[in-house]
Amino acid sequence: MNSVSPSAVQYVGVVMQDEQVASRRPPSLERQGSFGFRVPQASDASRDAAREPDEMDKVKAKLMSAWNNVKYGWTIKTKTSFNKISPVTILGHSYLLNNEDEVERFRRDFVSRIWLTYRREFPPLEGSTWTTDCGWGCMLRSGQMLLAQGLVAHLMPRDWTWPDAQQLTDVDFEVFRPRSPVRAGGVPIPSFGSLRGSSSPEKIPAGSQAPRCCQRKRPQSARDRQAEPIHSKLITWFGDQPPAPFGVHQLVEIGKSSGKKAGDWYGPSIVAHILRKAVAKTSVAQSLAVYVAQDCTVYKEDVVHLCDLSLSQSPADPSDQAWKSVIILVPVRLGGEALNPSYIECVKNILKLDCCIGIIGGKPKHSLYFIGFQDEQLLYLDPHFCQPVVDVAQADFSLESFHCSSPKKMPFSRMDPSCTIGFYAKNKKDFESLCAAVSMALSSSKEKYPIFTFVEGLGQDYGLEGDSSNHSGPSAHILPPDTLSRSDNRRSSEEFVFL
Repeated sequence: MNSVSPSAVQYVGVVMQDEQVASRRPPSLERQGSFGFRVPQASDASRDAAREPDEMDKVKAKLMSAWNNVKYGWTIKTKTSFNKISPVTILGHSYLLNNEDEVERFRRDFVSRIWLTYRREFPPLEGSTWTTDCGWGCMLRSGQMLLAQGLVAHLMPRDWTWPDAQQLTDVDFEVFRPRSPVRAGGVPIPSFGSLRGSSSPEKIPAGSQAPRCCQRKRPQSARDRQAEPIHSKLITWFGDQPPAPFGVHQLVEIGKSSGKKAGDWYGPSIVAHILRKAVAKTSVAQSLAVYVAQDCTVYKEDVVHLCDLSLSQSPADPSDQAWKSVIILVPVRLGGEALNPSYIECVKNILKLDCCIGIIGGKPKHSLYFIGFQDEQLLYLDPHFCQPVVDVAQADFSLESFHCSSPKKMPFSRMDPSCTIGFYAKNKKDFESLCAAVSMALSSSKEKYPIFTFVEGLGQDYGLEGDSSNHSGPSAHILPPDTLSRSDNRRSSEEFVFL
């Protein structure tokens, strides 16, 4: 999955051949006044030889881009099965898929999530020839989806759903009752865009009342429709154009300060800090801040200093209630080489919280954006699908490619232990509620060491240099002693320090 950076290839043969040719030439000297001679500057031939690897880099980058465009430019559409007796959880919302009303609510919720994938044919990334992020940018895309969910919570009405979700008609899924003797006995769910009840065994009789969920949604639909300009504007911020504040061009540029470049693999911890810097840099989200936890610890006073605008006044005005909304990102490691099963229940409880905006992680070298679960399987959005770039500068650009109609699942056991968890709090009261709710969810872990903790005070009070707004180094995680021996040969892409 991790593409080889073109700059890593050495063109030894070409250089050696040029050196042999140059060694057979007589040394050319040039008089320089009365003080002797100086060697002239490199000849045109040697300068061309020096430039040749750059040309080869460009060719290699184009070949890699073409291959990845083909590799990720198609997908096999398969049905994902859900059972009807276990609830499906999506970021604080629960659905029991035992009737069409619940299936419709689940469908609208899932399709409304913003889906950001590989794109091709966008303007070249600065300092490179890359016009696609296929094969290497999946963690950046997962980070974009995490940030987009935080912005939806920040800007859109509560429980907003996309009014045009019904337009996505290409994929369907099925619901079945577990332990049924034959799979064919499952209850198929109509396609996302088909007329409900047209072919389902649980058909609604003609002339009967509309489903209750539709009746509940009707007062909301007008509100959701009014919010569509914000929805469109939000997606333009993630456009694949250099000016877009959260587009891949900006994220790659910010990543250079962490030693990353286009074509490199980005880990979840690095991406968390890139998102923090991107939000701090732009003017489109002035009422929002991003806090990145240090050493698996959220220092509450650091968050207060970041969000409480009254503290920035001189002198401080306690009566001023101005408070920045905050996205809290916590890079963690849920085990050694593989996911520690003791943390699974804790992850489930986190995904059940309204304040959770998802988890970026995935399988090794294969990033995914986790938004929920059913039983022992995670529900996710997958960025590994290459689509043509969309010109978001146009007035009425299509939103369809930014929403996914195919829910996908994978077992918890396949989840990479390296990930970043996201939360959102709109105001100070929400932040206090978040701390209490997340702490309770963390206490459900059977492991001696929690995934992360909330601590009173400032990070500098505990010997850390500054708060998270200035910190961009790796996160540390304390593991039980028996796992340390297995950590020596872990992958270099995991940016964690074991203490």
